[in-house]
Amino acid sequence: MAEAVSLRREMPATVEVQADPAELDERLRSSSSPFVVRGIARDWPLVRSGLEEGGGGARTYLLRHARKRQFEVNIGQPGAGGRLFYDEQMRMNFRMGRATLADIFAGIDANLDKPDAPVIYFSSLNIHDYFDGLHEANHLDLFGRETRDSIWIGTRTEIAAHNDIPDNLAVCAVGKRRFTLFPPEAFGDLYLGPLENTPAGRAVSMVDFSNPDFNRFPRFGRALEQAQVAELGPGDALFIPSQWFHHVVGLDNFNVLVNYWWRDTPRFLGDPELALLHAILAVRDLPDDVRHRWKALFDHYVFTAGTASTAHLPEGTRGILDPLNSESAGRLRAYLLRSLSK
Repeated sequence: MAEAVSLRREMPATVEVQADPAELDERLRSSSSPFVVRGIARDWPLVRSGLEEGGGGARTYLLRHARKRQFEVNIGQPGAGGRLFYDEQMRMNFRMGRATLADIFAGIDANLDKPDAPVIYFSSLNIHDYFDGLHEANHLDLFGRETRDSIWIGTRTEIAAHNDIPDNLAVCAVGKRRFTLFPPEAFGDLYLGPLENTPAGRAVSMVDFSNPDFNRFPRFGRALEQAQVAELGPGDALFIPSQWFHHVVGLDNFNVLVNYWWRDTPRFLGDPELALLHAILAVRDLPDDVRHRWKALFDHYVFTAGTASTAHLPEGTRGILDPLNSESAGRLRAYLLRSLSK
């Protein structure tokens, strides 16, 4: 039976709760903080194969399931360490490549023992698109949730702190991983980089966690006061709630993570991050007095929305001021698309 472990800042955690499947479902629905589930995937064939030959067994296992297609892979500079990040000109310090999985794994094997080996890293591959039968043999039952199932494969890596919009259950399948987690409200103390020029589609912390510059980033110390750390071994899983920031280090020469993303909000709702980008385009650079008027309107219609904005309107005439459904959301989306295309 898997063990659910509450995180504490002084990890390893010591509070352990026995969790049957029904309890895990409830914790996934109700928890607003991260938690670890030890050993939940210990019986996966992928996990067992990863314990063989220093991870070589896992590469053999993955090759048996790989589709005959090109795989997209991130390749770092030799001797640059495992951090996938920006260079001094705010360009990426890695390049994208494409090859068969067998050829890429051959490159990993050839560089395993080299101190200046380049990072070789597959990020967020859709399991169903790149592998046959891998999901069926290695997956968790998440109680009817509609999930996006991804696999992350690579050598020793360090991924800058970032967050994701969906909830996330991340399963360490091969190697060990260390997560450093921060609550959503810590974003101002993490010194996020650009929104549109990112290593992997998400704004990342500009702080080098292995050597933080507190003169340049003085508020990072305040973020560390809220940090939680989880170290996962093969078969362990970590629940990362929506918008929690996480810095991730792959600690072994070969590492594999499988993760499940899902959102409990209806599919017809839009992406809040796109709304943020549109607000930057349309609102942020307006004169102060105009921008403050728009802030009041946002508060009225979005952030404190309630009967005050609709009570004076007869039922049936409120349009999108009523709670959205798939039909009204579709009309609103179509209107926005027409407007943005002009």
